Amino acid sequence: MEDPNMAAYANAQPVPMTTADVLGQNLQALTQNFDSQLQMFDRQQEWLRCSQVSFKILKMTKDDDPEAYIEAFECHALMTGLPQDYWASQLGPW
Repeated sequence: MEDPNMAAYANAQPVPMTTADVLGQNLQALTQNFDSQLQMFDRQQEWLRCSQVSFKILKMTKDDDPEAYIEAFECHALMTGLPQDYWASQLGPW
């Protein structure tokens, strides 16, 4: 016995696509892909730019005051223009 929900599709004919339709879909897919690649490239460039910032600060030792070290780090990061998004990667353990 046939599924009654499928009866409506039994006589359906595929809608022919023109060459222009296919090309339009391909162009749309390529444009979306290009936009995605461009966004990834922009993020990589930003990361590269920030990683090239000359950011040198002495490693914290066991004798250093943690609050004073973090305050010095923040001042140095602000002076060198290091975006706050990258502070953790510079402040974290080496």
